[in-house]
Amino acid sequence: MIPKSHPRYESLLLRDKMVKASNEGYLADSALIAHGRGEAFDYLIGEHTTYPAKRAMYVGVAALLLSNNPVISVNGNATALACDEIIYLANAINAKIEINLFYRTDERVKIITQLYKDHGYEDILGTLDDDIEHLSDIKNPRATASKKGIYTADTILIPLEDGDRAEILKKSGKKIITIDLNPLSRTSIMSDISIMDNIVRAVPLMTKIAEDLKTQDKKVLKEMVNEFNNEENLNESLQQIRLKE
Repeated sequence: MIPKSHPRYESLLLRDKMVKASNEGYLADSALIAHGRGEAFDYLIGEHTTYPAKRAMYVGVAALLLSNNPVISVNGNATALACDEIIYLANAINAKIEINLFYRTDERVKIITQLYKDHGYEDILGTLDDDIEHLSDIKNPRATASKKGIYTADTILIPLEDGDRAEILKKSGKKIITIDLNPLSRTSIMSDISIMDNIVRAVPLMTKIAEDLKTQDKKVLKEMVNEFNNEENLNESLQQIRLKE
């Protein structure tokens, strides 16, 4: 039992979620390393949502609301940290959710599929029963793409993503939005809209933003997306990082 008075209470809760997910068999062995890397960057920004991150969230949500076939791509880490929150966001923006794993095994896919169903989301894509295509030029199991989801999507939210897939998805003409605490990662650099924030803060805030932006004229949303410069926003995000003494 972690006392709420502990100065690292929130961080330790997230670690517990990751350990539990690992024990339940749906995280890859390297998932804890990836989480630790993200935690380090979160510490450097003071574990709060920065202004550039919030700006990118507004633009990202606008792009998703304008999309004809928006999809949220989820892996084990995203599921462990924010399963319910991802479902809420998907419902708010009328997006599909698709399982996509770097270390894809039938067992991991089965567990994650059941988790989303247990949390009330029945139409999860990327399952063993789905109609799957394979994206060319991706030389790992993340090449899988549901015909109803990522394969035909025009806008994809890819939290906690690997850079090669982000690049190839973008080259295929899809608009890519990422949630990545590392502004220097290949994923952040290759994406159209990069949100430098912790997924546990970003996804709930994006759901609130969606409720606000759904009342806006589409012309306003298009202007938000067209005027956004990801490179400039990433540079501003870098300025938020301060080494602690």
